Amino acid sequence: MRSSTLCFPLALAMVLFGSGLLTTLPDCAAAQGKAVCNVQSYGAKGDGVIKDTQAIQSAIDACEQKGGGTVLLTAGTYLSAPIMLKSNINLHLEKGATLLGSKDEADYAKITEFRAPGRQALVSAADAQNVSITGQGVIDGAGQGWWKMARSYRGSGAMGFDHPRPRLVVFDHCRHVLVEGVTIQNSPMWQLVPYYSDDVTVRNVKVLAPANSPNTDAIDPFSTSNMVIDHVYADVGDDDIAIKSGEPNSTGNDSPSRNITISNCTFMHGHGLSIGSEIAGGAENITAEHIQFDGTSNGIRVKANRDRGNNVGHLVFRDLQMKNVKNTLVISEYYPRIVPRGEVAPAPVTPLTPHFHDIKIENLTSTGSSSAGAIFGLPESPVTGVVLTNVRISAMQGLTIGYAQVTGTNVHVEAVHGAPITDLAGAKASF
Repeated sequence: MRSSTLCFPLALAMVLFGSGLLTTLPDCAAAQGKAVCNVQSYGAKGDGVIKDTQAIQSAIDACEQKGGGTVLLTAGTYLSAPIMLKSNINLHLEKGATLLGSKDEADYAKITEFRAPGRQALVSAADAQNVSITGQGVIDGAGQGWWKMARSYRGSGAMGFDHPRPRLVVFDHCRHVLVEGVTIQNSPMWQLVPYYSDDVTVRNVKVLAPANSPNTDAIDPFSTSNMVIDHVYADVGDDDIAIKSGEPNSTGNDSPSRNITISNCTFMHGHGLSIGSEIAGGAENITAEHIQFDGTSNGIRVKANRDRGNNVGHLVFRDLQMKNVKNTLVISEYYPRIVPRGEVAPAPVTPLTPHFHDIKIENLTSTGSSSAGAIFGLPESPVTGVVLTNVRISAMQGLTIGYAQVTGTNVHVEAVHGAPITDLAGAKASF
């Protein structure tokens, strides 16, 4: 049966394919004005050797011209340079399908991304709506060569903008975005980034990279609003989640990240659940609950510095279980440090001065930590309104508080060495 010449209702096409009556899904199947465009019908080989970029992009473009629908990758390895998704497109990777990033550096065009030098992501969408990535397949960035390059520059301090690496999946100024079911792994840099996007759901997704892979953040909402991150398993080399909203030394006009819910997640290797450090637009109304941390370098981390801060508040963290986490709780305005060295003189307040406030942490249990962590603000901008409820931490070192107002109920910190809680300059703590 020549599926490329036939059109079925999408639901019927899926049933026929699952029963074996169709060997491949048809390249177009009308269902309420939607189409199914099988990339193999546009010339994709799926052999992991020949680049399928043109075939995949042709399927996306054809599906868009039909009014939108599903671009289908059946089982196979589809080697590809960057592709661009469009409005009303669902990129669906079936079980056994892998979209594998090209290892050729030249395939990733140098672009301005996020107002800074960058390279085109393997999968991206810009100014699109109703766009999704679904299925049980894998998007693999093949980032090993890029990591080697990054490590070679780390010693010279020439990281980041001077030697940009591509991110893996980017939604740039998009609305109504869904990522569900897939595994995203081995990005050259940040793995899944909604940038200035609205109404984003990431659900039942795995994000993976080796523990020593540089800057392989799992999910980085950047100036993004109304986002749900649910049932995500992250095991990566940097932040498991990092909520961002503006680069260091920003000149302004950064939008906040706001109204984000993170729930029912498991974080293994990685730097934990972070807000910041690039937070020049601020962050508001963030809730994280029912999360397991196992072996991350941090648990909760809210981080900024005088060159990259803004208003960060109305944060709720609850029902968190941590095991063998290096630093349980870090709320610090001294990034990349946790606490300052010695006395800190006040500085003038600027648009980039961080202001952390109204932070609730409830029902947190942490065992086997190296440090309970720190809550430490700036003398010109103390952390205010931190409330700890039902918090139990067992660590080698205790909790340090400075330039912060903290209250607590049923807070128990056990420290093998030193005091369980140390109040330094500017601390206003009541437990």
